Amino acid sequence: MRRIRKAVLPVAGLGTRFLPATKAMPKEMLTVVDRPVIQHAVQEALASGIEQLIFVTGRGKTAIEDHFDHAFELEATLAARGKTDALQTVEATNFPPGTIAYVRQQEPLGLGHAVWCARHVIGDEPFAVLLPDDIILGDQPCLAQLLEVYNGLDAPGANLIGVEGVEPEMTRKFGVLDIDHWHEDGVSFTAKGIVEKPEPEDAPSNMAVFGRYILDNSVLKHLDRQESGAGGEIQLTDAIDASIRDGVETLGHLCEGRRFDCGSKEGFVLANVAYALNDGVIGPGLKPAIKALVDDERS
Repeated sequence: MRRIRKAVLPVAGLGTRFLPATKAMPKEMLTVVDRPVIQHAVQEALASGIEQLIFVTGRGKTAIEDHFDHAFELEATLAARGKTDALQTVEATNFPPGTIAYVRQQEPLGLGHAVWCARHVIGDEPFAVLLPDDIILGDQPCLAQLLEVYNGLDAPGANLIGVEGVEPEMTRKFGVLDIDHWHEDGVSFTAKGIVEKPEPEDAPSNMAVFGRYILDNSVLKHLDRQESGAGGEIQLTDAIDASIRDGVETLGHLCEGRRFDCGSKEGFVLANVAYALNDGVIGPGLKPAIKALVDDERS
Protein backbone atom coordinates (compact mmCIF):
# COMPACT_ATOMS: atom_id res chain seq x y z
CA MET A 1 0.00 0.00 0.00
CA ARG A 2 1.54 3.31 -1.14
CA ARG A 3 1.75 6.08 1.43
CA ILE A 4 -0.63 9.03 1.08
CA ARG A 5 1.51 12.15 0.71
CA LYS A 6 -0.78 14.57 -1.13
CA ALA A 7 -4.18 16.06 -0.39
CA VAL A 8 -6.46 18.02 -2.72
CA LEU A 9 -8.51 20.87 -1.22
CA PRO A 10 -11.14 22.27 -3.62
CA VAL A 11 -11.69 25.95 -2.79
CA ALA A 12 -13.03 27.44 -6.03
CA GLY A 13 -16.68 27.79 -4.93
CA LEU A 14 -18.39 31.18 -4.88
CA GLY A 15 -19.96 30.86 -1.42
CA THR A 16 -23.26 32.43 -2.50
CA ARG A 17 -25.04 31.16 0.63
CA PHE A 18 -23.01 33.65 2.68
CA LEU A 19 -23.52 36.79 0.60
CA PRO A 20 -22.86 39.62 1.23
CA ALA A 21 -20.05 38.41 3.54
CA THR A 22 -18.42 36.56 0.64
CA LYS A 23 -18.79 39.34 -1.91
CA ALA A 24 -15.16 40.42 -1.50
CA MET A 25 -13.62 37.50 0.42
CA PRO A 26 -13.53 33.74 -0.08
CA LYS A 27 -16.00 31.78 2.01
CA GLU A 28 -13.08 29.60 3.14
CA MET A 29 -11.65 32.64 4.95
CA LEU A 30 -14.70 33.01 7.19
CA THR A 31 -13.53 32.26 10.70
CA VAL A 32 -14.57 29.56 13.14
CA VAL A 33 -13.61 31.33 16.38
CA ASP A 34 -10.11 32.59 15.52
CA ARG A 35 -9.13 30.45 12.50
CA PRO A 36 -10.42 30.55 8.92
CA VAL A 37 -12.39 27.50 7.86
CA ILE A 38 -9.60 26.59 5.41
CA GLN A 39 -7.01 26.57 8.19
CA HIS A 40 -8.96 23.92 10.09
CA ALA A 41 -8.71 21.63 7.04
CA VAL A 42 -5.04 22.42 6.47
CA GLN A 43 -4.12 21.70 10.07
CA GLU A 44 -6.06 18.44 9.97
CA ALA A 45 -4.19 17.35 6.84
CA LEU A 46 -0.75 18.22 8.21
CA ALA A 47 -1.49 16.65 11.60
CA SER A 48 -2.42 13.46 9.70
CA GLY A 49 0.96 13.30 7.96
CA ILE A 50 0.13 14.90 4.60
CA GLU A 51 3.22 16.42 3.00
CA GLN A 52 1.80 18.44 0.11
CA LEU A 53 -1.45 20.39 -0.13
CA ILE A 54 -2.99 21.05 -3.55
CA PHE A 55 -5.47 23.94 -3.54
CA VAL A 56 -7.89 24.05 -6.47
CA THR A 57 -8.76 27.74 -6.63
CA GLY A 58 -10.76 30.15 -8.78
CA ARG A 59 -11.17 33.86 -9.25
CA GLY A 60 -11.13 35.98 -6.10
CA LYS A 61 -9.25 33.46 -3.95
CA THR A 62 -5.94 35.28 -3.52
CA ALA A 63 -6.69 35.89 0.18
CA ILE A 64 -6.18 32.15 0.74
CA GLU A 65 -2.75 32.29 -0.88
CA ASP A 66 -1.84 35.37 1.18
CA HIS A 67 -3.00 33.71 4.39
CA PHE A 68 -0.55 30.84 3.97
CA ASP A 69 2.35 33.06 2.93
CA HIS A 70 4.83 35.09 4.95
CA ALA A 71 3.58 38.49 6.14
CA PHE A 72 6.97 40.11 6.59
CA GLU A 73 5.81 43.54 7.81
CA LEU A 74 3.35 42.05 10.31
CA GLU A 75 5.90 39.54 11.60
CA ALA A 76 8.58 42.22 11.95
CA THR A 77 6.19 44.53 13.80
CA LEU A 78 5.11 41.80 16.22
CA ALA A 79 8.72 40.84 16.86
CA ALA A 80 9.75 44.46 17.48
CA ARG A 81 6.90 44.91 19.97
CA GLY A 82 7.70 41.70 21.79
CA LYS A 83 4.33 40.10 21.02
CA THR A 84 5.73 36.60 20.99
CA ASP A 85 2.44 34.72 21.24
CA ALA A 86 0.89 36.63 18.36
CA LEU A 87 4.04 36.14 16.29
CA GLN A 88 3.96 32.39 16.85
CA THR A 89 0.30 32.31 15.85
CA VAL A 90 1.09 34.07 12.57
CA GLU A 91 4.17 31.97 11.87
CA ALA A 92 2.08 28.79 12.29
CA THR A 93 0.41 29.62 8.96
CA ASN A 94 3.75 29.70 7.10
CA PHE A 95 4.98 26.53 5.45
CA PRO A 96 8.20 25.49 3.70
CA PRO A 97 8.40 26.11 -0.07
CA GLY A 98 6.61 23.41 -2.04
CA THR A 99 4.23 22.42 0.76
CA ILE A 100 1.32 24.13 -1.01
CA ALA A 101 0.59 24.06 -4.73
CA TYR A 102 -2.17 26.02 -6.45
CA VAL A 103 -4.07 25.03 -9.59
CA ARG A 104 -6.96 26.90 -11.20
CA GLN A 105 -10.46 25.66 -11.95
CA GLN A 106 -11.66 28.10 -14.59
CA GLU A 107 -15.28 26.87 -14.64
CA PRO A 108 -17.48 25.51 -11.82
CA LEU A 109 -18.08 22.11 -13.39
CA GLY A 110 -18.34 20.04 -10.22
CA LEU A 111 -16.24 18.39 -7.53
CA GLY A 112 -14.98 15.72 -9.89
CA HIS A 113 -13.77 18.41 -12.28
CA ALA A 114 -12.02 20.24 -9.43
CA VAL A 115 -10.12 17.09 -8.45
CA TRP A 116 -9.31 16.41 -12.11
CA CYS A 117 -7.78 19.91 -12.39
CA ALA A 118 -5.14 18.77 -9.86
CA ARG A 119 -4.18 15.63 -11.81
CA HIS A 120 -0.74 16.79 -12.95
CA VAL A 121 0.32 17.69 -9.41
CA ILE A 122 -1.13 14.45 -8.02
CA GLY A 123 0.82 12.39 -10.56
CA ASP A 124 0.50 8.62 -10.31
CA GLU A 125 0.02 8.46 -6.52
CA PRO A 126 -3.02 7.67 -4.39
CA PHE A 127 -4.23 10.86 -2.73
CA ALA A 128 -6.59 12.38 -0.19
CA VAL A 129 -9.38 14.89 -0.77
CA LEU A 130 -10.57 17.25 1.98
CA LEU A 131 -13.59 19.48 1.49
CA PRO A 132 -12.91 22.49 3.74
CA ASP A 133 -16.63 23.14 4.28
CA ASP A 134 -16.68 20.09 6.55
CA ILE A 135 -14.80 20.49 9.80
CA ILE A 136 -14.76 17.77 12.44
CA LEU A 137 -14.35 18.42 16.14
CA GLY A 138 -12.79 15.44 17.89
CA ASP A 139 -9.78 14.07 19.71
CA GLN A 140 -8.11 12.60 16.61
CA PRO A 141 -8.17 14.23 13.15
CA CYS A 142 -10.70 12.53 10.90
CA LEU A 143 -8.17 12.09 8.08
CA ALA A 144 -5.74 10.48 10.52
CA GLN A 145 -8.46 7.97 11.45
CA LEU A 146 -8.98 7.13 7.78
CA LEU A 147 -5.25 6.77 7.16
CA GLU A 148 -4.95 4.41 10.11
CA VAL A 149 -7.55 2.14 8.50
CA TYR A 150 -6.08 2.58 5.01
CA ASN A 151 -2.56 1.65 6.11
CA GLY A 152 -3.90 -1.59 7.57
CA LEU A 153 -5.49 -2.77 4.31
CA ASP A 154 -4.04 -5.65 2.30
CA ALA A 155 -5.27 -4.42 -1.09
CA PRO A 156 -2.64 -2.92 -3.44
CA GLY A 157 -4.99 0.00 -4.05
CA ALA A 158 -8.24 1.09 -2.45
CA ASN A 159 -10.70 3.91 -1.87
CA LEU A 160 -11.59 4.82 1.71
CA ILE A 161 -14.36 7.33 2.36
CA GLY A 162 -15.55 9.08 5.50
CA VAL A 163 -19.28 8.55 6.06
CA GLU A 164 -22.02 9.28 8.55
CA GLY A 165 -25.52 7.94 8.97
CA VAL A 166 -28.24 10.40 7.93
CA GLU A 167 -32.02 10.45 8.08
CA PRO A 168 -33.53 8.89 4.93
CA GLU A 169 -34.97 12.20 3.70
CA MET A 170 -31.46 13.70 3.70
CA THR A 171 -29.93 11.31 1.15
CA ARG A 172 -30.80 13.68 -1.71
CA LYS A 173 -28.08 16.04 -0.38
CA PHE A 174 -25.19 13.55 -0.32
CA GLY A 175 -23.36 10.83 -2.14
CA VAL A 176 -24.57 7.53 -0.65
CA LEU A 177 -22.68 4.24 -0.48
CA ASP A 178 -24.21 0.89 -1.36
CA ILE A 179 -23.10 -1.48 1.41
CA ASP A 180 -21.83 -4.94 0.57
CA HIS A 181 -21.01 -6.00 4.13
CA TRP A 182 -20.02 -4.49 7.46
CA HIS A 183 -16.66 -5.37 9.04
CA GLU A 184 -16.25 -6.85 12.49
CA ASP A 185 -15.16 -3.51 13.96
CA GLY A 186 -18.67 -2.16 13.39
CA VAL A 187 -17.40 1.18 12.03
CA SER A 188 -16.17 0.17 8.56
CA PHE A 189 -17.85 -1.57 5.64
CA THR A 190 -17.05 -2.66 2.10
CA ALA A 191 -19.08 -0.86 -0.56
CA LYS A 192 -20.29 -2.24 -3.87
CA GLY A 193 -21.32 1.10 -5.33
CA ILE A 194 -21.96 4.78 -4.71
CA VAL A 195 -24.79 7.04 -5.90
CA GLU A 196 -24.83 10.84 -6.03
CA LYS A 197 -27.78 12.54 -4.28
CA PRO A 198 -30.38 9.78 -4.61
CA GLU A 199 -34.00 10.32 -3.66
CA PRO A 200 -34.84 8.57 -0.38
CA GLU A 201 -36.78 5.81 -2.14
CA ASP A 202 -33.78 5.13 -4.42
CA ALA A 203 -31.00 5.38 -1.82
CA PRO A 204 -29.06 2.12 -1.35
CA SER A 205 -28.41 2.95 2.33
CA ASN A 206 -28.27 5.90 4.71
CA MET A 207 -24.45 5.97 4.78
CA ALA A 208 -23.72 9.43 3.40
CA VAL A 209 -20.34 10.64 2.18
CA PHE A 210 -18.89 13.77 3.72
CA GLY A 211 -15.76 15.66 2.77
CA ARG A 212 -12.95 13.20 3.54
CA TYR A 213 -11.65 10.76 0.93
CA ILE A 214 -8.59 8.61 0.29
CA LEU A 215 -8.64 7.65 -3.37
CA ASP A 216 -6.86 5.22 -5.65
CA ASN A 217 -5.21 6.97 -8.59
CA SER A 218 -7.43 5.07 -11.05
CA VAL A 219 -10.24 7.49 -10.13
CA LEU A 220 -8.43 10.13 -12.22
CA LYS A 221 -8.66 7.88 -15.28
CA HIS A 222 -12.45 7.94 -15.02
CA LEU A 223 -12.48 11.70 -14.44
CA ASP A 224 -10.55 12.06 -17.70
CA ARG A 225 -13.76 11.18 -19.51
CA GLN A 226 -15.32 14.48 -18.36
CA GLU A 227 -18.77 12.87 -18.20
CA SER A 228 -21.57 14.89 -16.57
CA GLY A 229 -23.67 13.32 -13.85
CA ALA A 230 -26.19 14.58 -11.29
CA GLY A 231 -26.93 18.29 -11.64
CA GLY A 232 -25.10 18.38 -14.97
CA GLU A 233 -21.75 18.40 -13.13
CA ILE A 234 -18.73 16.11 -13.30
CA GLN A 235 -19.22 14.10 -10.13
CA LEU A 236 -16.42 12.57 -8.07
CA THR A 237 -18.87 9.89 -6.90
CA ASP A 238 -19.37 8.69 -10.49
CA ALA A 239 -15.62 8.20 -10.90
CA ILE A 240 -15.42 6.32 -7.60
CA ASP A 241 -18.35 4.12 -8.65
CA ALA A 242 -16.60 3.34 -11.94
CA SER A 243 -13.44 2.37 -10.05
CA ILE A 244 -15.51 0.01 -7.89
CA ARG A 245 -16.79 -1.68 -11.06
CA ASP A 246 -13.15 -2.02 -12.13
CA GLY A 247 -12.48 -3.99 -8.94
CA VAL A 248 -10.95 -1.32 -6.70
CA GLU A 249 -11.77 -2.17 -3.10
CA THR A 250 -13.82 0.66 -1.59
CA LEU A 251 -14.66 1.13 2.07
CA GLY A 252 -16.78 3.50 4.09
CA HIS A 253 -15.69 4.43 7.60
CA LEU A 254 -17.55 6.13 10.45
CA CYS A 255 -15.10 8.65 11.88
CA GLU A 256 -15.20 9.69 15.53
CA GLY A 257 -15.96 13.35 16.16
CA ARG A 258 -18.75 15.77 15.35
CA ARG A 259 -18.99 17.12 11.81
CA PHE A 260 -20.12 20.66 11.05
CA ASP A 261 -21.17 21.74 7.56
CA CYS A 262 -19.66 25.20 7.32
CA GLY A 263 -21.09 25.52 3.82
CA SER A 264 -24.45 26.30 5.43
CA LYS A 265 -25.27 29.18 7.77
CA GLU A 266 -26.67 26.86 10.42
CA GLY A 267 -23.64 24.57 10.38
CA PHE A 268 -21.24 27.52 10.41
CA VAL A 269 -22.90 29.09 13.45
CA LEU A 270 -23.01 25.73 15.26
CA ALA A 271 -19.32 25.18 14.51
CA ASN A 272 -18.46 28.54 16.05
CA VAL A 273 -20.46 27.75 19.17
CA ALA A 274 -18.98 24.25 19.55
CA TYR A 275 -15.38 25.32 18.97
CA ALA A 276 -15.80 28.34 21.25
CA LEU A 277 -17.20 26.17 24.05
CA ASN A 278 -14.29 23.77 23.53
CA ASP A 279 -11.76 26.61 23.89
CA GLY A 280 -10.11 26.53 27.30
CA VAL A 281 -9.82 30.34 27.49
CA ILE A 282 -13.19 31.63 26.32
CA GLY A 283 -15.29 28.48 26.76
CA PRO A 284 -15.97 28.73 30.52
CA GLY A 285 -17.30 32.27 30.24
CA LEU A 286 -19.41 31.52 27.17
CA LYS A 287 -21.39 28.67 28.69
CA PRO A 288 -23.40 30.79 31.16
CA ALA A 289 -23.74 33.57 28.58
CA ILE A 290 -25.21 31.19 25.98
CA LYS A 291 -27.50 29.66 28.60
CA ALA A 292 -28.75 33.13 29.50
CA LEU A 293 -29.49 33.89 25.84
CA VAL A 294 -31.42 30.63 25.47
CA ASP A 295 -33.36 31.31 28.66
CA ASP A 296 -34.23 34.80 27.44
CA GLU A 297 -35.42 33.41 24.12
CA ARG A 298 -37.65 30.87 25.86
CA SER A 299 -39.18 33.55 28.06
